[in-house]
Amino acid sequence: MSFDSDKYSVDKDPYEWCLKQSERLNAIDPQMNIQMRNHKLLAQLPGELEHAVKCRCQQNCTLDDIANMLQDIRKRTNIGKFNLYRGSGFKEK
Repeated sequence: MSFDSDKYSVDKDPYEWCLKQSERLNAIDPQMNIQMRNHKLLAQLPGELEHAVKCRCQQNCTLDDIANMLQDIRKRTNIGKFNLYRGSGFKEK
C-alpha cells in the first residue's frame, strides 16, 4: 500500500498509522521538514477530523503529538464515526 492510498479512518490505530505514514514519507524524501510532513499527514485525514487536528496542532508538533490528538479525538468525539446524509439522518459507517 502506498502513502496516498492509505487514508486514515477511525477503525485504524492512530499510532501505527502515523508511524507507517511517517516511514513512507521518509522513504520518499528523507530531507522533508516537520511542517511538510505534518501537512502531508493531515491531508490524509477525512475533512472534519483533519480540521479538528489542525485546530489542536502547533506548527512544529511531533508525530507523537498528532497520534495523541487522533486518539483523543477518536475517544472523545463522534468525528469520523458516522456519515451524514441530507434528509435521511445519519448512518454508521
